[in-house]
Amino acid sequence: MNRLTIVLLTALAPIAWGTTYLVTTELLPAGHPLFAGLLRSLPAGLLAVAISRQLPHGAWWWKSVVLGALNIGAFFPLLFLAAERLPGGVAAAVAGAQPLIVLALGALVLQERIRPTTAAAAVAGAGGVALVVLGPAAELDLWGILAALGGVSATGIGMILTKRWGRPSGVGPVGYAGWQLTAGGLLLLPVTLLVEGVPATIDGGAALGYLWLGTAGGIVAYTLWFRGIQQLPVIAPGLLALLSPIVATVLGTLVAGEAFTPIQAVGFTITLAALVLGQVFARQARTTVPPVEPTAALAPQR
Repeated sequence: MNRLTIVLLTALAPIAWGTTYLVTTELLPAGHPLFAGLLRSLPAGLLAVAISRQLPHGAWWWKSVVLGALNIGAFFPLLFLAAERLPGGVAAAVAGAQPLIVLALGALVLQERIRPTTAAAAVAGAGGVALVVLGPAAELDLWGILAALGGVSATGIGMILTKRWGRPSGVGPVGYAGWQLTAGGLLLLPVTLLVEGVPATIDGGAALGYLWLGTAGGIVAYTLWFRGIQQLPVIAPGLLALLSPIVATVLGTLVAGEAFTPIQAVGFTITLAALVLGQVFARQARTTVPPVEPTAALAPQR
C-alpha cells in the first residue's frame, strides 16, 4: 500500500469525526454526553474484539487501558460536552491545537526532529482554526472551549503513545482498535451510570445517531486512524485531524444554518492550505520508532 493510499484512508477518520457535532446537536438527547460516548465506544469495541478474536496479552492489558482512557474514556465525554455547549464549527475548530501538541510531544517522546516546514504548517493550522473560532458570529462558551481543548490534549498524548508502543505482532488493526474502544467504554460505564444514567427516551433519530457514531465514527474510524498513526510520521495524522473542524464547519453552515463570516472563511482557507502542505512536508520526516512492532529492546512482554 503506497503512502498516498494510507494518508487518504487515515483521513477518513477525522472526516467521520467531523460529523459528530452535527449528529450530537441534531439527533441525540441533550444532557447525556457520557451516555453518547459509552454507546459510541463499548458496543463497537466488543464487536471489534469478537471479529478479531484476539485479546490483549502481557503488558498490553495495562497499555490498552491507558490508551483507551486517553483516546476514548477521557476524549468522548469531553467531545460531546463541547458539542453541546458550542456551535459545531467552533467545537471542532478547537481541534486545530492538536498538531501543535503532537509536534511537541513527538519531539520529546519519539525524538522526531521538528522541521521548520511542518512546524509552520502546524502553527498556520492553529491560526486558521482560531480565526474560525473567533469569528464575530461564534458563540463562545468557556467550559465548552476547555472541554474541547482537554479532549484534543488527551488524544494528542494517546497518539504519541500509540506510535511509541506500536502494535503487537500478529494483532490486526481491528482487534487493536477493539481493545482501546472496549477499555475506554468500560471506564465510561460506571461514570455514566452514576452521573447521567440512561436518557428517558431514545427515538428513531437518536438510535440512528448512536449507530452512526459507533460504526463510522467508532470501529471503522479508529481502525483506520490507529493504523495510520503506526505507518506515517506522527505529525501527518496530527495534521489530518484538521479535517474534523473543516467538515464540521461545512456541515454546520450547510445543514444547521450556522453563520459563516468572511473572517471564518479566511481561517477555513488557511486551515485547508496548512493541511495539504503539511502532508507534503511530513513526507520528508524521518521516524525513529518502528511503525508496527517495537524493537526487541522495547517489545512488550507476551
